[in-house]
Amino acid sequence: MSEDINNNFNEESEEIDNIIVLNDENGEEVPFEFLDLIEYDGEEYVVLLPVEEDEEADEVVILKLEDTENEEEESYVSVDDEEILNTIFEMFKEKFKDEFNFVDED
Repeated sequence: MSEDINNNFNEESEEIDNIIVLNDENGEEVPFEFLDLIEYDGEEYVVLLPVEEDEEADEVVILKLEDTENEEEESYVSVDDEEILNTIFEMFKEKFKDEFNFVDED
């Protein structure tokens, strides 16, 4: 499900502590734990962890932050470029190597 969500976000979010609630492609609210904001190549990306019990806890979602006309709202869009996704994830892993146990899948 995280792949479907990743490819269809561009809705406004509601932030509560470190939990961000986004709307999926069906308009349903999906909570994520905000892990980090990473700047790369002049853009900002958020790294999120699904908090639903039926979601796999070992997958993060990376979305690009986009400006909206309303300065109080943020918009998140999916990132289709695998190279950018991998670069952002590698930056995240390096930054949090002492806090998380990352498992490389080969």
